[in-house]
Amino acid sequence: MDLPVDPDQRRAQRAAQARSFGAAADVYERARPSYPAEALDWVLPPGARRVLDLGAGTGKLTRLLLARGLDVVAVEPTAGMREQFAAVLPGVTLLEGTGEDLPLPSSSVDAVVAGQSWHWVDPDRAAPEVARVLRPGGWLGLLWNVRDPSVDWVAQLDRTLPGPGEEHLGSLAPRVGAPFGPVERYDVRWRQPTSVEGLLDLTRSRSWVITLDEQRRREVLEDVRRQAEERLRAAGELVVPYVTRCSRTRLP
Repeated sequence: MDLPVDPDQRRAQRAAQARSFGAAADVYERARPSYPAEALDWVLPPGARRVLDLGAGTGKLTRLLLARGLDVVAVEPTAGMREQFAAVLPGVTLLEGTGEDLPLPSSSVDAVVAGQSWHWVDPDRAAPEVARVLRPGGWLGLLWNVRDPSVDWVAQLDRTLPGPGEEHLGSLAPRVGAPFGPVERYDVRWRQPTSVEGLLDLTRSRSWVITLDEQRRREVLEDVRRQAEERLRAAGELVVPYVTRCSRTRLP
């Protein structure tokens, strides 16, 4: 019989995972994929000029927003990620903060986008705070890159890993809540070539792997290496199929 999960223990575990990325910021920057243009087209409101990148990490999404000529301010809670961001994007406005406590004036941005980060916030507190910094009629756009589980070798890989990966948590039906309207969903499928070492780095960048003890982490990475090498031998290439799960919602 499964033992009940202590809510306090679960909250402490999630807090530790949320803080863990700073210790692997360089791996995160090296391994994590970017986002397809179609996904950004869908989550950004027409005519948006000033955009907040919430939970900006190492600036993966920030770079795409800047390339569109947008005025971007980035907010990231973790010191190690901010350090990596500043090294990659010097001169871009980067502030320490969280979804629940944004260091921006009220009604100061046209859109807020969050890539791989909304599942770390408390939506009951973050939704009103995001609404505060948005101008009337502003949009909140949420993005998650997840490996496509409809592909057999990816599904097999996912079954052997000790956790679902934080990007899966809430990405199918993210909770936002008042004062926002209904949440719309849209998926973009795409593929990214990689290498065995690239797939290992991708695994190393996951919070549940970062927080494993050294022995268990080594076992997980050895298992991923074995499966990646088998796939490479069988297919002659290693290509990761992704689904970018997109959600958007508007202020009334």
